Amino acid sequence: MNDVKIAPSLLAADFGNLQRDVELVNESEAAWHHLDIMDGLFVPNISYGMPVIKTIAEHATKPLDTHLMIVDPDRYIQTFADLGVYMLTVHYEACPHLHRTIQAIKAAGMKSGVALNPHTDVSLLENVLNDLDLVLVMSVNPGFGGQSFIHRTYEKIRRLRKMIKQQEASALIEVDGGVNLENAPKLIEAGADVLVAGSSVFKSEDPKKTIAELAATTFS
Repeated sequence: MNDVKIAPSLLAADFGNLQRDVELVNESEAAWHHLDIMDGLFVPNISYGMPVIKTIAEHATKPLDTHLMIVDPDRYIQTFADLGVYMLTVHYEACPHLHRTIQAIKAAGMKSGVALNPHTDVSLLENVLNDLDLVLVMSVNPGFGGQSFIHRTYEKIRRLRKMIKQQEASALIEVDGGVNLENAPKLIEAGADVLVAGSSVFKSEDPKKTIAELAATTFS
C-alpha cells in the first residue's frame, strides 16, 4: 500500500481566489497545505506574510506544512505556532545554531523540519537527524515557482534514506520543486515520503484529479 503524502503548494494557487483553492485542497486527497514563506533576503522573492497565513489557517482543514525561506527564522517561531502551523521547516543555510532552532520549534508545539538547498550535502544533518520530523530536499533553487527539476535529487534522496535507516531515525523525506506525475514514481522509489506540487497541480485542468493521481503514485 502506497502512503505517500501530497502537499500542494499554495504559492501556485490563484491569489484572487485563495479561499477557493484552499477549500479545493481540503476536499482533495492531499495530506497537507504547503506554505512557502519568502522574505526577499534569503531568496530574491517575497511571498505572503502573517495576515495571509492567518486567513489560510481559518479556511484550511488539513495541517499547514510551512517552509520558511527567510533569514533569522527564530524571530517568528512562536508567531507561526500561534497561527496553528503543524510542521515548521527552516533552512540549514539560514540557521547558524540549527540544533537550538529545532528545539525551539518543538518547544512551541510544532513538528520540526530542515530544508536543504540543491548544493547542500545531506551529511551535514548527521548530528540533528534524530531530532527532526522532516527533511525537505529542494529539487530546484528556492525562491521561484515553475523551475525545472534537478536530476541529482534522486541520488540525494537515496543517500538521505540510507542515513535515516542507519540512525534509526523517523524523519520523513519531503521533495519540493518541479514535482509532477512524470518524476513522482522515481522520487518515491528513491525514498521520498512527501511530494510538494505547485504548478503541476494548480495549473492542471483538474487539480483534484492531479492530486489524486499523485497520491496514487507507485513505482515498478
